[in-house]
Amino acid sequence: MKSLAIVFRHAPFGNTSGREGLDLAMLSASFEQQVSLIFTDEAVLHLLAGQTPEQAGAKDYLSALKALPLYDIETVLVSAESLAILGINASELSIDAQVVTADLITQTLQTVDEVLVF
Repeated sequence: MKSLAIVFRHAPFGNTSGREGLDLAMLSASFEQQVSLIFTDEAVLHLLAGQTPEQAGAKDYLSALKALPLYDIETVLVSAESLAILGINASELSIDAQVVTADLITQTLQTVDEVLVF
């Protein structure tokens, strides 16, 4: 089984990279690939609860994050440093995710077969 890490680095709603990365994650997982998601920098904003993308003129793809367990995507890592910089508490996240250090993110990236950045 091939392992894949998808790294999200950009804020939601400014472009389509977040939606494309999430679509790729779910598609890859449906083809029996082991998928890990990593949220860093402004991408941690994807995980905030209570967002209404429609008000920003975007489609609501963020609700699909709640379907990750259905695709057996169990590894969702969030940068502790990024959360701290943006003043976000882990309790504000809409899904269960592991808040981790940069070192653990680096270790995860070194163990997978392929890394894609969105």
